[in-house]
Amino acid sequence: MSDVTVSRAGWREWTGLAVLALPTLLVSMDLTVLHLAVPHLTAGLAPSGTQLLWIVDIYAFLVAGLLITMGGLGDRVGRRRLLLAGAAAFGVASVLAAYAASAEMLIGARALLGIGGSTLMPSTMSLIRTMFGDDKQRTVAISVWMMSFMTGGAIGPLVAGLMLENFWWGSVFLLAVPVMVLLLAVGPLLLPEFRDSSPGRIDLPSVLLSIVSVLALVYCLKHVAADGLSWQPVLSFVVGLVAGVVFVRRQRRLAYPLIDVRLFRDRVFTTSVGTLLVSIMVMMGVYFFTAQYLQLIQGLSALQAGLWTLPSTAAGIVGTMVAPALVSRLRPVHVITGGLIVAIAGLAMLTQVGTSSLAQLITGSAVLSIGIAPATVLGTDMIVGAAPAERAGAASAVSETSSELGGALGIAILGSIATAAYHSRLTGTIPAGLAPEAADTALNTLGGALETARQLPARLGDQLVAAAQGAFVHGLHVIAVVSVIAMAAFAATVAIVLRGVRSPAGQEAATPPVAEPEPR
Repeated sequence: MSDVTVSRAGWREWTGLAVLALPTLLVSMDLTVLHLAVPHLTAGLAPSGTQLLWIVDIYAFLVAGLLITMGGLGDRVGRRRLLLAGAAAFGVASVLAAYAASAEMLIGARALLGIGGSTLMPSTMSLIRTMFGDDKQRTVAISVWMMSFMTGGAIGPLVAGLMLENFWWGSVFLLAVPVMVLLLAVGPLLLPEFRDSSPGRIDLPSVLLSIVSVLALVYCLKHVAADGLSWQPVLSFVVGLVAGVVFVRRQRRLAYPLIDVRLFRDRVFTTSVGTLLVSIMVMMGVYFFTAQYLQLIQGLSALQAGLWTLPSTAAGIVGTMVAPALVSRLRPVHVITGGLIVAIAGLAMLTQVGTSSLAQLITGSAVLSIGIAPATVLGTDMIVGAAPAERAGAASAVSETSSELGGALGIAILGSIATAAYHSRLTGTIPAGLAPEAADTALNTLGGALETARQLPARLGDQLVAAAQGAFVHGLHVIAVVSVIAMAAFAATVAIVLRGVRSPAGQEAATPPVAEPEPR
């Protein structure tokens, strides 16, 4: 038992948490609002196909690629300073994106948004580590932070739909401006400054290697998910892997590394990173296909599909908020493994979904969400709590990067499995009489099959729709089974590795970080 007395957070810290939750919500929203705006901005700016891909992807690419760099930078220059600089950049970029007069200008604005967004996520998480030294309070604070992120992702498409019905496409970007102005106004008053007292210089080769490694791997995963396996993603994977290996070896030799890779020798830290990655991978992969189910099988509009995802979002928020109460009475291993078992039950329900099982799909998704939520909250808490206070920014970046990679892996790996299962099933059930070109289109995607069916005689078209929808549901069943196996394996790992951990920080009390005096 530690003899260190940990000061508990007061009203100022909790008010500061509310301020930190706002940019978290906005960054999450910005990952999704553009999807509904694509048809509108395409009509307004007439981008080429390549330009449209860059408009959509460059934000997420830069957020993922710069997280590690920005986490280490915040530890050196000050987390509040980096947060406020990122907020200013995010606000300016939002205005530039809203009033972009060309596709090139919008790509540049989205790139600046990605740079700003990459500073916000690790800064907010590491500031929470600074502000909440008490284990139980920090778990609650991280639950609030996680809830904000989940809420932003859920309401993004809904808010974007409402904005697009009443204003021009650029209005979706202006949502961030008042929030960033508020953060710049009250952040210096409510948020403490903290930096490593002896951080050393930023190692520029490490920065370059981390960016190349993460960007190459994310590009590979996105390319495989969208277009299948080819030489480009293989080359990208090799480049990312080599850069990652060189990065890790360089960190071991540096006196002041960008990331202290010795953290990964801690089994609690490594298991927490793995649990977070697998949980996000399963959640994003399954939800990617449930969204298609709602629109392509149930025939719902994008806005209606978004509304039907609210129950699973609400369940996830409930799971997020009850995690601190559970871990105050039970050990983390019991809360996490119990949540993963609940998630497995939700996945099992999805294996029984048919082409007209909307209620079961929504229920299974909600059960999956409420089960995964405690694992993501406590996994994040243990990652941040395992690192020394002066390295919390880098640890937060590891947490966020694992989430980004988990999301990309979910869509790429589970997407590839579902696509293969769809193709295999439809190959044996596709109705006879289709032209070879029509059959190839139908075998590629469910959307292609439905478009092909519209051009066929009614009877043949109906047969193709039934076969394609059945094949898609089969693919959903397959990835649900694969996800059950992955979740069960990690539940067993967590049960073994974390059985002796009594608190999310891995100890009874964490040494409180000492914030620098604030200039008045």
